[in-house]
Amino acid sequence: MSEILIGTNPDNPEVIGAVNLEATAEEKAKQLPKPSGYHILCAIPPMEKEFDSGIIKADSTIQYEELLTTVLWVIDLGPDCYKDTSRFPSGPWCKKGDFILVRPNAGSRLLIHGREFRLINDDSVEAVVDDPRGIKRK
Repeated sequence: MSEILIGTNPDNPEVIGAVNLEATAEEKAKQLPKPSGYHILCAIPPMEKEFDSGIIKADSTIQYEELLTTVLWVIDLGPDCYKDTSRFPSGPWCKKGDFILVRPNAGSRLLIHGREFRLINDDSVEAVVDDPRGIKRK
């Protein structure tokens, strides 16, 4: 079986939806949560698989770097992001498609189809960067 059925009542099951485990990349993208309120949905950019010296990183090292990364990629903004003009007098701090800097461990961590995503608050954005390559947490 390549899907998980979602029902309402175990005693009298009525299928109300399903999750396709063999979904295409486009179908998987549609399964991402839509941020609500003032939250921003971000993806963690893929980590380098090797050190600068050419030595391959252990999986645990890559997971540690993903956990404490300060660079995120903005996928979507909630409907209330940056609406408060008293808190954000100069307008939005970021937009969809930006690479942003946040504090390590910022937001709620989500694992979706093996990739980590974060939901952060709109005021968690500390900077926007054009090219995140080379930015590492110290």
